[in-house]
Amino acid sequence: MRVLLVGGGGREHALALGLQADPEVTELHCAPGNAGIAEIATIHPLVISDNAAIVALAQELNVDLVVVGPELPLVNGVADELRAAGFATFGPSKAAAQLEGSKNFAKEVMHDAGVATARSATCTNRVQIEKALDEFGAPYVVKDDGLAGGKGVVVTDDRDAALTHALACQKVVIEEFLDGPEISLFGISDGKTIIAMEPAQDFKRAFDGDEGPNTGGMGAYSPLPWAPSDIIEQTHHDVLAPMIAEMAARGTPFVGLLYAGLSLTDHGVRVIEFNARFGDPETQVLIPRLKTPLGSLLYKAATRNLEGVKLEWRKDSAVTVVLAARGYPSDPQPVGEIAKMPAIADTHVFFAGGGRILSITGIGDDLTDARDRAYRGISQIALDGSFYRTDIALNASIAEKGN
Repeated sequence: MRVLLVGGGGREHALALGLQADPEVTELHCAPGNAGIAEIATIHPLVISDNAAIVALAQELNVDLVVVGPELPLVNGVADELRAAGFATFGPSKAAAQLEGSKNFAKEVMHDAGVATARSATCTNRVQIEKALDEFGAPYVVKDDGLAGGKGVVVTDDRDAALTHALACQKVVIEEFLDGPEISLFGISDGKTIIAMEPAQDFKRAFDGDEGPNTGGMGAYSPLPWAPSDIIEQTHHDVLAPMIAEMAARGTPFVGLLYAGLSLTDHGVRVIEFNARFGDPETQVLIPRLKTPLGSLLYKAATRNLEGVKLEWRKDSAVTVVLAARGYPSDPQPVGEIAKMPAIADTHVFFAGGGRILSITGIGDDLTDARDRAYRGISQIALDGSFYRTDIALNASIAEKGN
């Protein structure tokens, strides 16, 4: 099977690792890729916002499967064009990708599907914004309705900061704060069937102790020893399956990866957000733990053939720590060059791009072992102008040891 992977971040590096490990994958191409992906796949320069270029490359390579990693080409409708050209494509249509492309659209679908989420108001002017801020109160949760490159969500006790962010958005969703631990749970869908993956937890704030601004993610771990034992089954039943059924009923079946960001509140599981693709950095801990061959799995989803498929997982734990540029996320500064990458057993280095430079994932028998490997690896990287959190998975590993 010849596979084309679209994208060039840490998520795509992890996906490339999984695809390369599948014996059914005979050729792996990535566009535009990165330096790490270049070691395991053939790289092709490409602008991911250019749908025609992506389709042309798939035709030139005569691939059997296209896997679209980032949200931008999905929201731009590249999956529709690839399917129209005859390619099996893992990634939702433009209409279905609006679950990530529009927070308001996702709220409407959740309402119709009976999926529990935070109360919210969609606003387009200052009067509506101020009314919503006063109604829901602090902490204020303010979300740009559209794609914002990881900078669209502000959670703050500062009303002026919330108002400023809201006024900068053409359309904004303001909602009640959901108080409870957050987890990420992905589902792989063929448009009618969806298979839940194991949960992960990521760390959005820039600094230790969950301080600082929201980022695209500073680290993640999996599994979650503290999560309810039935969280996968419950999320599938209450969230993933109803969303897939509702999207199909609307005539816009969702084929690809549905990312559910969840809050485990005192009143039950509530959806914080949906994404229409693999999450970053959760993918960097989930793919190394997935035993099921990735290429064959995604091909079955792309060809509407997931019924009866069951995922197999390794018993290992995984912890990933992100190395970011100083000033990330709002104003990442240039950094120097890495002289030498660490070589530590049972670790993976995933190259990223932009403010997040790379992540190191440690694999171990438990979370303590896994995070020890990850931090030993990242501590060996001397890179001026970079930083990382030192508390990724710390509390979970302590709790795991105490059980």
